[in-house]
Amino acid sequence: MTALNKRMLLIIIALFSNSIYGQGCSDAGFCTVNTFMPNAIDSTTNFKHQLKVDVFYGQADKQIMVYGNSVIYSYQLNYMMGVEVKLNSITQSGNGISKSGLSDIFLTTHFGVYQNLKLTLGGKFPLSDANKSYNHMPLPMDYQSSLGTFDLIAGLSYTYQKIQAVIAIQQPISQNNNQFISPDFDEESVLSSFQSTKNYMRSNDILLRVSYPVLLNSKIKLTPSLLPIYHLTNDRYRDQNNNEYEIIDSKGLTLNTNLHVDYIINQRQSIFFNVAFPILIRESRPDGLTRSFVLSLAYGLKF
Repeated sequence: MTALNKRMLLIIIALFSNSIYGQGCSDAGFCTVNTFMPNAIDSTTNFKHQLKVDVFYGQADKQIMVYGNSVIYSYQLNYMMGVEVKLNSITQSGNGISKSGLSDIFLTTHFGVYQNLKLTLGGKFPLSDANKSYNHMPLPMDYQSSLGTFDLIAGLSYTYQKIQAVIAIQQPISQNNNQFISPDFDEESVLSSFQSTKNYMRSNDILLRVSYPVLLNSKIKLTPSLLPIYHLTNDRYRDQNNNEYEIIDSKGLTLNTNLHVDYIINQRQSIFFNVAFPILIRESRPDGLTRSFVLSLAYGLKF
């Protein structure tokens, strides 16, 4: 191992030695689009098809556990262009409530623009209207399997020597049908402490991911990365009288750290491990995407 690699490992250890409670990246969001990840699709490979199966676990806000999986299929049409489809599912469990369901379908296409510059365009199609209920009462966003919004996604990824950088935007085109009003619940209920999100109107996000891979040997690659996500404006909701309000401090920056570990089994197969947690958060997070940490494990196959 070179002196540079040793220094990088020390930085990684220091970076991940503490876990701070807050909001990680959405597990149904654009930061998990494969072309925005450090272990993105390899357009130089001789295999046109790539399949990845992922399982994840996370700790959410208010003692809610989150776990689920995703399946990603990618097809490389040629050296310059490829398409990808991704399906998510999720389970949220805590406070005596457990809800499971399909989340979203992501459909994206990526183009080689210039040398190491790649453009990704696509959309997120919800498989839920984000209005699941419990005992015939609407639940907050923290228990919904999807944001319930149709979103447009666009981003650029660039590689300079070993540094990988991504900038992207996720723009909601439609909103969900959530009807949760916290005053509808008794003060003794934990649900009374959640943010009301009736007719929830979620703002857009931009992200920047910067990654630096470290090759330990021919089989193992470590990639630490920083992932700032900025929520551009405050979200809004309507109360029981149908008055519209801003959710104060729901806009702002979340700064996440990630560590990706890739293990190459052979030319066709790989295993991917990822741990992520935030070091800076927005004060208000009504979308239910709060995570103190996320762990994921994936298997990739090229054919």
